[in-house]
Order: sequence, then C-alpha cells, then structure tokens
Amino acid sequence: MNYGIKIKELRERKGITQKELAQYLGIDAKLYSHYETEDRLIPCKHLFAICTYFNVSIDFLFGFTEEKNYKSNANTTINKIEIGNRLKELRKENKLTQSKLAEILNTTQSVIAEYEKGKNLIATPFLYQICKKYNISNDYLLGRIDEPKYLN
Repeated sequence: MNYGIKIKELRERKGITQKELAQYLGIDAKLYSHYETEDRLIPCKHLFAICTYFNVSIDFLFGFTEEKNYKSNANTTINKIEIGNRLKELRKENKLTQSKLAEILNTTQSVIAEYEKGKNLIATPFLYQICKKYNISNDYLLGRIDEPKYLN
C-alpha cells in the first residue's frame, strides 16, 4: 500500500520520534515502527488518527492522490454507523450483494454485514481494495469528508 514511507516522511518533517507518535496513538513504539516498514498492517483507527495528526488525507497516504488534504474540514472522529451506511450505499450503487462484495474481498458475507451494521470498523486491506476498485475516496468512505466522493 506504500503508506509507510509517507508516514515516516511526515513524522520526520514534523521533527517527532516514532516513540512520540506511538504515544499519541496509545501504542508501543515497536508496533508503530512496524507500521512505517509495513511489516504490520495499520488498523483504520490508527490510520485515521495519523491523518488527523498530520492533517493529510488517507487517499494521499495510499498514493491515490497527490493532494495532501481536502479543502473541506476533515471529521476527526470515527463513526462506524456512518462508515457502514457509506459502504452499503457504495455496494448498492454498484449493484453488489453483500455476498458478492465478500467474494471480491475474499471474506465472508457476515464480515460485510458487520461492517454495514457499524459493529466493526472496516479492515485496512478491504478499505484499500474497495476504494481502488471503485475509485472512491478512502476519506469519504471512512466519513472524514463528504466531498469528493470519487477520485479523479
């Protein structure tokens, strides 16, 4: 996904250590270091928090756009119900059943149902796959912004 290099560059430009950013996230510095090297997938909640901290878009971190942030104010809190509603809306716009989306993502229908009900936060690899395949903004799908919905 190539977000690790960008996170490291942002952190170094701001002049903070991995330990300081890990403390902000409420995690161990060793775990955080794995995010920068991408040895471990970064959960959406930490991705969301890092983007809020550096005032950048998730789309920028994932390399979907060169625009660092969107003009509209980004929401700084996670609302799993809103994320679930947006995922369901996207699925219906693309005439997909939960089962078909699950098949595309190589998961189960029940996982998709849990996301859409707002019970679980979408997994980062699934977020990435969905946004790449359907050209939708990660920031939109995670409820950080309302516009743009789709990437150029």
